[in-house]
Amino acid sequence: MEVNGRRRTQAERTAATRAVLIDAARALFAEQGFANVSTQAIAAAAGVTRGALYHQFADKTALFTAVYEDVERTVVAEVAERIAAAQPPDSLAAMRLGARLFLEVCSAPDVQQIVLIDAPAALGWDTWRAVGAKYGLGVIEAMLAQAVAEGAIPEQPLRSTAHVLLGALDEAALFVSRAEDQEQARAEMDAVCARLIDGIAGRPG
Repeated sequence: MEVNGRRRTQAERTAATRAVLIDAARALFAEQGFANVSTQAIAAAAGVTRGALYHQFADKTALFTAVYEDVERTVVAEVAERIAAAQPPDSLAAMRLGARLFLEVCSAPDVQQIVLIDAPAALGWDTWRAVGAKYGLGVIEAMLAQAVAEGAIPEQPLRSTAHVLLGALDEAALFVSRAEDQEQARAEMDAVCARLIDGIAGRPG
């Protein structure tokens, strides 16, 4: 195959195959759940052989990890884009909005299935937390740093505070995913997260 009039390199072909497999697996995992999807079904959906799949990923769990990371990247990117588009008046408002949007995005059925239902069970709690932190922790820490710079919150250990906020957001998203009335649960957790952020800022709840 050619790209812009030239033949693709081996690295480009490998990257393309990997991307196709991740996209196909993401759709299947979201629809059927990790336990119910076979590597044969993923390879067929991607239009490649099982050998090509195993050339890219050691097993189904390794492919699921890549899918989970892909979902985490898109969640963080969507929240960041929507915060920027909303143009909140100050850093605290941005943090409250970010928490609300995170819970909203995590309520999408595909995100709930992959991130909140399957990932903790398939990968284990430690890996689930580590991947979430890989994409979310830096964003939260940067928002906290901006709030400190603006004088909106007092000086404090930013990395430690970011870990607390990330853990709270993860638990809030898990709570919503398991609730019978998810709309009500999301509204309740939105209020809880807003009070937590106000508490970090030293404001009365």
